[in-house]
Amino acid sequence: MFSTLRPHRLKLALLLLAANLGLILHLANGSIKPVEQWIWLDILGEGGSALLALVWLGLVLKSRPAGRVTNYLVLGLSCIFFSWWIDSLDEFIHLPDTITWDHWLESGPMPVGMILLTLGIYHWHREQLAINGQMEKRERLFREHRLFDKLTPLGGADFLKHELTASLEDSRRRQQPLSLLALDLDNFSAINQRFGHSEGDAVLQAVSQLLVMNLRRQDLVCRLAGDRFVVLLPDTGESQGLRQAKELEQAVRSLAHKTRQHGERLQLAASTAVVMAFDESPEALLKRLNLTLAQTRHTLAKSA
Repeated sequence: MFSTLRPHRLKLALLLLAANLGLILHLANGSIKPVEQWIWLDILGEGGSALLALVWLGLVLKSRPAGRVTNYLVLGLSCIFFSWWIDSLDEFIHLPDTITWDHWLESGPMPVGMILLTLGIYHWHREQLAINGQMEKRERLFREHRLFDKLTPLGGADFLKHELTASLEDSRRRQQPLSLLALDLDNFSAINQRFGHSEGDAVLQAVSQLLVMNLRRQDLVCRLAGDRFVVLLPDTGESQGLRQAKELEQAVRSLAHKTRQHGERLQLAASTAVVMAFDESPEALLKRLNLTLAQTRHTLAKSA
């Protein structure tokens, strides 16, 4: 549980600090109400809402990898919690009528939180559409007897070559760029050696799902071989492909995968390479991509 919170420690620390500052401000400027003045219905409604916001926040942090969508959801829920928290303090602490800043603290964060939460839900919805799109492709092509990887829900090497041929033809016809992205897990053999091949298979399955979640609907990710994945990026130039590669590297680093036997979190990392397609065969393009990835890994190894 705590390993999943690690990428969000700063956000959680700031939320705790803000909540405590709000409490200190109320105590310093007001007086505690006697119990007979407490309105229990308001306490349950406002305090319960603040508690539920914290529960939602914990569920988001536990179930999602770090990234843009998670940041929107976390920040939105944090603002909503803070607004309800300040609102609930009024039920226990009486402030003088001359003080108005408490109204800003109660009402200001709520619309900001709702906007951020809406953005997070919207992009989460787009993630699900991307996953559904990949699954639709898989089901449709499975009915057409296409070859898929036996371990992951992705296309295999033969399927990649078939789709790459079609994508190259489509790119030439529409005169739109096409890029190819390779992602290779770092030190994957060490995972197999230390935890066994079944755990290595679980890592590949988790990374497969992660890649699908972080790609656009029109993109296609396949498992080329072993721990190497290749992504077809239609209508994508090399610079945009490089940005996508960095985002995927960050997503892999943030993946909170735990071993099934001991619950130990594996710190994963990946190397990437991107090439833009020219007037060449699928075999030549894949060869150039693999060569670029090998050069990238060699450069990283020298600098380490």
